Amino acid sequence: MIFDTIDRNLLELLQIDSKQTNKELSLKLNLSVTAVYERIKKLERSGYINSYVALINKKKVDKNFVVFCHVKLVQHTQDYVMQFEREVAKISEVLECYHLSGDYDYLLKVLVKDMDEFRAFMVAKLTTISHIGSTHSMFVINEVKHSTVIKL
Repeated sequence: MIFDTIDRNLLELLQIDSKQTNKELSLKLNLSVTAVYERIKKLERSGYINSYVALINKKKVDKNFVVFCHVKLVQHTQDYVMQFEREVAKISEVLECYHLSGDYDYLLKVLVKDMDEFRAFMVAKLTTISHIGSTHSMFVINEVKHSTVIKL
């Protein structure tokens, strides 16, 4: 697939507002509506676009307590790693999970209502996963920047 400047501009526009109509996009890109439609389909088929989502206001749904939690496993065997990743992927409070280098093995982004709900999450969900050696949690004081736009 050829990925050109128009595709890049189209992706940037869709990242800002994916609900724009093909007609609106065509006017911004100086293309026909059909050309915009075909380019979007091509980008979807090629894997440049994974999905379309609605970004929810955390405060409105009473899930504004954000915690970053480091997790260290007791050992780094393939079985322990795979089991941890399977189990943590099932936990709805965990929005993101990254396998890291450094002092800790994983970084989790956890979203809950408040400290009580975070404690319940730790006791009833996270620490029930086998082979966790230690955790270290940091609570967000203020969200300075949050973006879903990837600069192309």
